[in-house]
Amino acid sequence: MRKGVILAFGLALLAGCGNQGNKSSNVSAEPKWKGLPYRLTLDTKASKPNPAAITIPPVNYTANPDALETRAILVLRFAGPAAADTDSVNHLIIGTPMDIRGEQGAIPADYLDKAGKGLSDYLVAHCVQGNVKISMALARSSVKPQAQDAEVDAKRLSDWLPFEIVFKKPHLKC
Repeated sequence: MRKGVILAFGLALLAGCGNQGNKSSNVSAEPKWKGLPYRLTLDTKASKPNPAAITIPPVNYTANPDALETRAILVLRFAGPAAADTDSVNHLIIGTPMDIRGEQGAIPADYLDKAGKGLSDYLVAHCVQGNVKISMALARSSVKPQAQDAEVDAKRLSDWLPFEIVFKKPHLKC
């Protein structure tokens, strides 16, 4: 009789374990963070105009704590009206690597000033004037300086953040 009680008890334990395992396997875990590891936002405070270049507004980032990077680059994609008798301008400017730390922060102001100066120089050299649509994104620092859209998209860390500026600084030869 003792063996019968032990056997019944053992079978009851095994049967109970099987049912509990099936119930927990149907539960799916939702990821905490969806999408690319970084999110960019434009800061709402007024930026100081730069007379020598385009002023890119301050940019803040928020990062997925499980996918932090220590180095990244800022990529500017822009399209603007073309000069007379030329095709429209649609290009990328790829910045130099910068340090990014932590789950929240801001892209350094001097880095944005250099990016604005580079963009201004490019637009002046190509006689672009008027509304310029700009999108910016963070990418891995391994993106080549002359990368095409496909490489940038493959190494992007954030979605594109669009904004628009009015550019009125062509040189006299335009």
